[in-house]
Amino acid sequence: MLISEKNAAIGIGSLIIFIAMILVAGIAASVFIQTMNSLEQQALQTGQEAVKDVSSGLKVTQVSGYNNGSTISQVAIFLRTTAGSDFIDLTYAYISLSDTSKSVILNLNTSIFSNTVSGGLFGTLNDTNLTSTTYGLMVIRDIDNSCTSTTPIINSDDLVVLLVNSTACFSGLNTRTEVIGNIVPEYGISGVISFTTPSSYINTIIELQ
Repeated sequence: MLISEKNAAIGIGSLIIFIAMILVAGIAASVFIQTMNSLEQQALQTGQEAVKDVSSGLKVTQVSGYNNGSTISQVAIFLRTTAGSDFIDLTYAYISLSDTSKSVILNLNTSIFSNTVSGGLFGTLNDTNLTSTTYGLMVIRDIDNSCTSTTPIINSDDLVVLLVNSTACFSGLNTRTEVIGNIVPEYGISGVISFTTPSSYINTIIELQ
């Protein structure tokens, strides 16, 4: 007489279901871990970029103008990094400037560069080579020699001058002209430019800001 044993079949079925549940749980855990790793990397990158934006930046310390006898034909902007700032590559920094009637965007022309100011603030660079879309660069202080024509990088304690041909940009700056703008780095805080030209031009070199 044959005896039919059904318990074994039920046990095999339960085992198959148990193994399937383990596989599904393993796949779910793998997806969860991958998602967590991706979110962690994204959060880390976002945090690093946020720290750069907050802790780094540019500061305009002074703005001077050159009086050619009728208008201010050149503008020299003294620039340094903010306290505790990371290094900033001026290759990717641009100047946004407006005299309230016209706005221009200026990018660095690395061929108009000097690591000294041997010819004076407005006599070292040839401003006639500057256009309404470019500015030149002069280095006043660079302890670690990081700012060159090929790699114009400034960091702590560096001081440079950005030269703008205001004749090319605005046909010169007349008296009582309001000028506003920013020097915008690749990341971090922008340097602010804000001044109004005097009611009369007496000196050749005029302090504007």
